[in-house]
Amino acid sequence: MANAPSQRTRVQRNPSRGAYDRETIDAILDEALVAHLGFAVDDQPYVIPTLHARIDDTVYIHGSAASRAIRTLSAGVAACLTVTLIDGLVLARSAFHHSMNYRSVVVLGDARPVSEPAELLSVLEAFTTRLVPGRWSEVRPPNAKELKATRLLAMNLDEASAKLREGPPVDDEEDYELDVWAGVLPLGLVAGEPSPDPRLGAGIDPSPSVARLHQALNTSNSPEADGAYGASIRR
Repeated sequence: MANAPSQRTRVQRNPSRGAYDRETIDAILDEALVAHLGFAVDDQPYVIPTLHARIDDTVYIHGSAASRAIRTLSAGVAACLTVTLIDGLVLARSAFHHSMNYRSVVVLGDARPVSEPAELLSVLEAFTTRLVPGRWSEVRPPNAKELKATRLLAMNLDEASAKLREGPPVDDEEDYELDVWAGVLPLGLVAGEPSPDPRLGAGIDPSPSVARLHQALNTSNSPEADGAYGASIRR
């Protein structure tokens, strides 16, 4: 475990669950599909769900030109980005010790707007690829009008920390003799059958990228296969 990059990113409750190495942080960011972006405007806190993508030491946030979050954060307001992955329900012998197995990341810092065209296009490709690897080469790239309507923010990963829980429940010693089932109910992400657009032309099957992801989610991302979706994204 590396040292916390700053005091404000140090895990305070259950510090043994904290992790500060970039390998752990990057893996969680790369697997999570949804991030929550926190900021304050005139002392009113907001937390907005959003898409994100990581490239090297930077995590990018996707939005539209009309987004309040994008406009506010582009002006230099401090931000907090969080992601959470739920791996299982931890069922103890007592109600008090029920919990979850999870992996989470908190990123603190300022967000800068992405304005350079080459970076903008590269990040949009990263967003598409992290959702469906290989999809970018199968679809029409963004045109000038779409690029103009898109806004991206970038946050450096200098101040980031992870927190994780894994393993069975931890009961009070006297409760281990109770005649109550205890253990972990694993949870994982699976995909249903692809549902075609009603206006899809006849005879068009799911593209190779969609077929590969559907198979990966349903064969290798069972609740017991930790991180399989993230692994498929990074391949």
